[in-house]
Amino acid sequence: MRHIKIALVCTLLALVSCKKFLDVVPDNVATLDNAFRLRNEAEKYLFTCYSYLPWNGDNWFNPGFMSGDEIWLPQTDQATWHAAFRIAQGMQNANAPYFDDWSGARKGSTSDVRRDPFKVWRAIRHCNIFLENLNNPNKVPDITIDERQRWIGEAEFLKAFYHYYMLRQYGPIPVIDKNVSIEGEEAVPNVRREPVDTVVNYISRLLDAAAEKLPEKIVDENTQMGRITKPIALAVKAKLWAMAASPLFNGNPDYANFKDKEGLQLFNPAFDPKKWEMARDAAKAAIEAAEANGHVLYEYKVDVLGLNDTTKRQLSIRNSFTQRWAPEHIWAMSNSYFVNEALCAVPFERGSNTNRSQLRGLWAAPMKIAKMFYTHNGVPIDEDKTLNFTNYSELRTATVAERFNIEKGFVTARLNFDREPRFYADLGFDGGVWYMKDSPSGKDENTYYIKAKNGEKAGFGDYLNYNETGYFIKKLLHWESTTAGTAAPTFKTYPWAEIRLADIYLLYAEALNEVEGGSLQAIEYIDKVRTRAGLKGVVESWSNFSTNPAKYTTKDGLRQIIHRERNIELVFEGQRFWDLRRWKEAAETLNADVTGWNSFGKTAENYYKERVVYTQSFIAPRDYFWPIGVYDIRRNPRLVENPGW
Repeated sequence: MRHIKIALVCTLLALVSCKKFLDVVPDNVATLDNAFRLRNEAEKYLFTCYSYLPWNGDNWFNPGFMSGDEIWLPQTDQATWHAAFRIAQGMQNANAPYFDDWSGARKGSTSDVRRDPFKVWRAIRHCNIFLENLNNPNKVPDITIDERQRWIGEAEFLKAFYHYYMLRQYGPIPVIDKNVSIEGEEAVPNVRREPVDTVVNYISRLLDAAAEKLPEKIVDENTQMGRITKPIALAVKAKLWAMAASPLFNGNPDYANFKDKEGLQLFNPAFDPKKWEMARDAAKAAIEAAEANGHVLYEYKVDVLGLNDTTKRQLSIRNSFTQRWAPEHIWAMSNSYFVNEALCAVPFERGSNTNRSQLRGLWAAPMKIAKMFYTHNGVPIDEDKTLNFTNYSELRTATVAERFNIEKGFVTARLNFDREPRFYADLGFDGGVWYMKDSPSGKDENTYYIKAKNGEKAGFGDYLNYNETGYFIKKLLHWESTTAGTAAPTFKTYPWAEIRLADIYLLYAEALNEVEGGSLQAIEYIDKVRTRAGLKGVVESWSNFSTNPAKYTTKDGLRQIIHRERNIELVFEGQRFWDLRRWKEAAETLNADVTGWNSFGKTAENYYKERVVYTQSFIAPRDYFWPIGVYDIRRNPRLVENPGW
């Protein structure tokens, strides 16, 4: 393997204000000896290891983003479909798997010609080569001791992350701790799958080793933003153990008989409560490291526009994800910026934009996602004892007091009234307010409104705009983008926030509840997230407004609250897909109908009728994990396929 050619494919997303380390593209290096003779060439090889990080900011390449049920595409426009959405429609298969990360030959839309460089086993192989050479003191003589240790830590993290990524997707996987001799760079070693517990413990140890060597924070923000830090490593460890402790992986009876060809049991059928203790401790360590290095929940505070408190609260929620390098972002992926703004943005009724092809609004949130958000009392719509949502399609007229959420005097469905701030911050809908910085006069008193009925600017029949459900994805469009006027829209991009502090707070609360049951400390961390969202705490909200006021006092009840809080807070971030799986809730949730308003209606009476868009099918336990695929199962006699495939 001394003549492996190194070829780095790297997307250059450079901004004038921030030169990122991944903008460095190494030259082709003839041999491995040359790659590690000098510091400069070794650093380029490290960036090769980084270059395989997934492009999670582009929905075409993020399997968790559109393979579930929180975003839906038009049923009649198959040109916009791709691998993830086909999985959502139950089209996954073993003959030619979609998002085939095992073989590295992902299947997508035939119209998509972009090259996806995410080949996991090759990435791990590069990490092993790098670590083997950097751990040799005779290699790279012109590097400092501290820098050598940091680079080793970065490669250890990347190697751990690539294993974690595959474990989450496939279940038991091979542990590639050291490279083995194979013929050809593209060949797959003749390896066997290891038990889940073995893989989890291996990844955890590797993350611990990395965390000891990584810097606490990035000091040189001009050239190193996006490189791995200790808080990132500990946050991934927290997510690893939360996954390992959850029902899908921890004592799952569905896989009690899942063994390899030599009789090795791949899932431990016995529930282990200590895994939740590991998850609790890992989340606590991640929080302590993050907070010690300046990570806090984002709040919109510097207001020079004189905005209303309602609008400022919504910007706190929206910007917690879209603000570039927000202090809440433990890991923002500088290799992958969000690039799907045109599929979220809509032509506003008061705007005059003629570039409608770049304001499509195709991404739709199903009705069940809209129903998922709380009332303004901070409890589910079917639990609120003071607000009646039984007839949620009933028409109602917006008042002056509601003008910052719904256009004054507009007639819309009961479902769109009396909801929590995250509902209005994350979703757009017919008659809804969508505040942007370029709103008329820059004031929220004089802003944009959505008109989404048949024939209207954001509705069916107007150019290519077609939203299946009537709910648009406001959350992912940066508020400083420019979408009105006669010029082409200018979208303000941002690094994909892979892990936010709110995510780890809620993981900590979840683990605390599983260990202690009804933990007051767990509620404390849920309330940190709820406070930023403009809601009262769990105890006050449920005690005063819920038909089940004691819900939070039991382990099962608080678990339901935590699961819903995660689904709301992290909506449209690609997290729900994986959470539903690890909780073993996908079989119920992803077999429910996808519904929405009647997008073809021209009047309020016709538009606000719920219709079935699609009936999903999730087959358990088969669909909880990807198929390895017929091709790889045949060429490696030691592999066994996942159950059901």
